Amino acid sequence: MSLSKEKVCKRLGKKLRNLRIEKGYTLEGLANEANLDYSQLSRIELGKINTSVYQIYKISVYLNIPMNEFFNEIHHL
Repeated sequence: MSLSKEKVCKRLGKKLRNLRIEKGYTLEGLANEANLDYSQLSRIELGKINTSVYQIYKISVYLNIPMNEFFNEIHHL
């Protein structure tokens, strides 16, 4: 099954939000740590924008999780 870009972005955003909350970060706190704009991180979590691999890398560093954690469940969410 192939997913549309919109579905992938929404699922990735949902996973990011769940991981952020699980790790105890606020949206603003993680944005500051990862040197991202607050509104940009919000749009990523909402699945409104297609983010870069580098931004996912930066976020994963500050959440202290492997990058593949974002993608492991993308087909199952």
